[in-house]
Parts: sequence; C-alpha cells; structure tokens
Amino acid sequence: MLAITDGRTPLMEENLGKELEQAAAIYQMVIEFFVNYSFQILGAILILLLGLVVARKVSNLLLALCDKKGMDVTLSRFAATFVKIVTMTMFAIIALGKLGISVTPFIATVGALSLGAGLAVQGLVSNYGAGLNIILTRPYVVGDTISVQGVTGEVKEVRLAFTILTNEDQIEISIPNKHIVGEIIQNSFNNTLAELSIGIAYSEDPDNAIELIQKAISEIDGPDKEKPPQVGISDFGDSSVNIAIRVWLPTSQYHTLLHKVNREVYRSLNDNGVNIPFPQREVRMLTDK
Repeated sequence: MLAITDGRTPLMEENLGKELEQAAAIYQMVIEFFVNYSFQILGAILILLLGLVVARKVSNLLLALCDKKGMDVTLSRFAATFVKIVTMTMFAIIALGKLGISVTPFIATVGALSLGAGLAVQGLVSNYGAGLNIILTRPYVVGDTISVQGVTGEVKEVRLAFTILTNEDQIEISIPNKHIVGEIIQNSFNNTLAELSIGIAYSEDPDNAIELIQKAISEIDGPDKEKPPQVGISDFGDSSVNIAIRVWLPTSQYHTLLHKVNREVYRSLNDNGVNIPFPQREVRMLTDK
C-alpha cells in the first residue's frame, strides 16, 4: 500500500509548532496587558484630551483678558502661548504618572538632549533668546516703524526667532532677532520723517512762502496732525533761499503722501506767484582786441 502525506517533514512540523506557541504567547501577553492596563491607558488618554481642552481655554481667556486691558499684541500672544505649553506639560506629567511611568529619568534625558541640541544649533538658540528679550523689554511693538541693520519698515510681527518688517509695497523683510538685540534701533513708532527742501527767489518774502507751505500741508489728509510740520529757512543757495520742510507721514502711506506733499507745496507757491528759481549761469565771451 502507498502512504499519502502532505509533504511536511517532522522538522517542519516542529518549527510550525514553535511559531504557533510564540504567536499564542504574544497574543496572551497583549490580552493580559490590555486587561491589566486598559483603564490606565484610557485614563491617560482622557487626561491628555482634558489637558488639551483646558490649555486652549486658559490660553484664549488670557489672550482676551490681555486684549481687554490693552496690552501689547506680541506680549499677549507670548504669554498665552507660554501658559498653554505649561498647562499641557502639567497634564502630560499627570498622564505619564497614571501609566506608572516615572518622569524623573525622562526629564534628565530631555535635559541632556536639549544640551546637545543647543550646542548644535547655537544660532537658532541665540535668535530665540534675543526674541524673548525683545518680547520682555519691548523696544518696539507691532505697528512701530524701526530702522535697524540698514533697513527700515513697519513691524508686522515679532516672533521668537525673527522679526518681520513690511513697507508700503507690502514687501516683507525678516530679520533674525540676534541681529537686532544689541544694535542701534531707531523707532519712529507709526510714522516716518520726510525731509524736503524747496528754493524761492531772493526777491520773495520767506515768511509768506513759509505760511503758504504750512497751510498747503495742513490741508492734506494723512500727515500726522499731532506733530505739525516744521518749515523754515535751511540755507542760502547761489540763486535761491532754500526752505526746509520736515513732516511726519504714516509709514504705510509714506511715498503716496510724500508725492502729494510735494505736489501741493509746488501748487501753492506757483498759484500765489512765488517765484521758484532755477540755477543760472552767465557766460561771457572774451575776444582778443
């Protein structure tokens, strides 16, 4: 008689039996883990979810309170974000304790990793440190016009790593905060100073020209009304008495208003018959007798 077999050898059957035993052991281990720790895991997840909700609520309440008190936008956002992170960290520590995980070795490991990462990214850390300094000392706030590192613009946003400036053309300039702290900063707040000059003939009355210029600028909608324009004689040229004009213009409309001021000043002097001279040269032809 012929014996019918499935092609498996005793060695193969033995290996298959071991694999089934290992799978059963793993399955039993997983079942025991979830039976013993399911409530702890569920509790930890609920604590984390509760922490997320509480952190968001506390952050929003603090931000609303700061806005109500009229605090600086940058400082308000930083405080709200800081409180949110601290609240989430507290709930995470509670959740880890619920799972029976000690946070002391974890904190030590994070500290060691932070030290190594800090050495590797010193530039980034310097920017964050400088950003924190800017937020706390507030040499400028959102909406101010500053000049630093050879660039000028209106502060659009202050972040921990960098400050974003913008101008009338909506061009954004990002400056790393480490290049701001310790440098000379010119802060003209919401405005930028425009310094102009126009010449009148020596035969004209300078007081009359100054009065006409001041009146023309005062009728323009846009220049800062709290800082009246300064108009006066700056120097005496070869063919004209030069009148200097200093006027504060909103940074967001600087060039638009600058062009308008120039136009209105010229129109006012021209309409009132004030002579605006141009350079002249007298040339004499010398001939031999």
